[in-house]
Amino acid sequence: MKIMITGGAGFIGSHLCDEFVRTNNQVIVITRSTTSLDRISHLKDKITLERADVTDYDVLGRIIAKHSPEVIIHLAGETSHSKSFENPLYDLDVNTKSTLYILEKIKQLNLKCRFILGSTFIVIGRPQELPVTEQSVCNPTTIYGANRLASEVYCKIYHNVYGIDTITFRITNSFGPREQFIPSKNAINFLIHKAFKKELIPIFDKGNFFKDVVYVSDVVSAISTIMEKGRPGDLYWISSGNKTWFYDLGTWLEELTGTKVQYVESPQYTKKTDVGNFVVDNSKLKSLGWSIQTPVKDGIKKTLDYFAKLG
Repeated sequence: MKIMITGGAGFIGSHLCDEFVRTNNQVIVITRSTTSLDRISHLKDKITLERADVTDYDVLGRIIAKHSPEVIIHLAGETSHSKSFENPLYDLDVNTKSTLYILEKIKQLNLKCRFILGSTFIVIGRPQELPVTEQSVCNPTTIYGANRLASEVYCKIYHNVYGIDTITFRITNSFGPREQFIPSKNAINFLIHKAFKKELIPIFDKGNFFKDVVYVSDVVSAISTIMEKGRPGDLYWISSGNKTWFYDLGTWLEELTGTKVQYVESPQYTKKTDVGNFVVDNSKLKSLGWSIQTPVKDGIKKTLDYFAKLG
């Protein structure tokens, strides 16, 4: 199968490339010219690489027309909610207009193509009730969340009006090898890296909150399952379906590294934008035959091993 991945040199995209190459698919990666290729350098002879920013719509359109992929997995975008406030118009371009452009290009070219949008739990905002499901009300607290939600709606509209085969998935807090370890990008990897470096592990508010945390290999198997078995027009949650309390996370990191937790008060920005306690009912995804394979603590061990290999 010919699969195009925007943002294919990123955290999740690079792991998807590994999986799709392993299963003998033809993989086309679109990534920005400024993006490092370290995550996919081992695949350079096994994939087709296209350098383009997804906000350069003319170039993006030519690449889609050139390859006529059977599947497009759209992962490219700005994932920092803090940066969405710093440059909201760029966030709109990269996280919303790019989706609309690809959908329109599929329509114009009359491509027989499955379009899969990668979205985020941030679109929910602060949940009205837990666990969250595909039917939960969305009230995003950030510009990033609002833009991702708009992209989801575009997919639904293009499916309903034009019959385009669109599917959306939302990922909760994912972590693992190859992800950045700065707090604005990935809080879990940031804490694991702090522990690995034998530095104090800063956890907000005594760790008295929980998130739905999922290891990257389970994200990849979930996306593969959705690509193969997902129903056109549908939305699926990718999550562990379990509560990970952050005081437990801190305890695991102390046990595994000997480093100590330092509890700190959350900043005002976080208090205004954080979605609070979060857990998902992922039974819809499980109905496709998918299940979690890596518990969070095991994923932490794998990520620590990855940092150790980096040196």
